Amino acid sequence: MACSQLRNSYIDKVQRFPITFVVKSNETSDQIRAAIRAQAVMKYKIETIVDSYMKAVEEIINVHDLISAFDVVVKSGQLQTVMDEIIFQSKVEFNYSEDDEDENSRTEEISLLDL
Repeated sequence: MACSQLRNSYIDKVQRFPITFVVKSNETSDQIRAAIRAQAVMKYKIETIVDSYMKAVEEIINVHDLISAFDVVVKSGQLQTVMDEIIFQSKVEFNYSEDDEDENSRTEEISLLDL
């Protein structure tokens, strides 16, 4: 497959699945978007490809946005519910199950006196 076909395939996939960037930065979303665009220009070089890529960027979430969302969750009394969901989603993402935890907890205990 030619390089241009790979790029087009990649961009087509990106356009079907919008991207959300969560960025550990105090910069504004506009500043972050500009930095993402600059990196895309360096990588792809072709303005139409960069434009297609940037159109797929649906949302940029920065530190300020996360803190604001956290404040809303805390004020609504839903912190535990959100934390439980984060833990659940993390387990799904990393293919973790309670069975894994049981297997890991079966390690043999060794007393320091035995050493």
